[in-house]
Amino acid sequence: MASLSSINALQASVVQAERQVQRDQVRVSEDADRLDASRDQLNKDKQTLSDNQRDSNQAAQATQKPLPTVNLTSAIENPPRAEQQLPADLVAPKPQVNTLGQTIGKFVNVTA
Repeated sequence: MASLSSINALQASVVQAERQVQRDQVRVSEDADRLDASRDQLNKDKQTLSDNQRDSNQAAQATQKPLPTVNLTSAIENPPRAEQQLPADLVAPKPQVNTLGQTIGKFVNVTA
């Protein structure tokens, strides 16, 4: 027959083992959460790396394309003087004449 002290010792061992199991379950749950967070971060990092590599490849391809050559003889055109026109904001307005034949804003007072 089992003694009371051995039963108490077994119960204490069982309680201690249950506490250890609970602590381990909490630790496993925390580790699973950290693992999920790490996987999410890894996916974000992979996407960023992919974007950076694509941008780098596009930049490298853009610099590798030779620029088209420019023919300087046809790049500068000299139209005849009659065909040359200044932009409208650079052209001086034509003077306007009033009913007396005087230029508006410039009344000439001629006295003899």
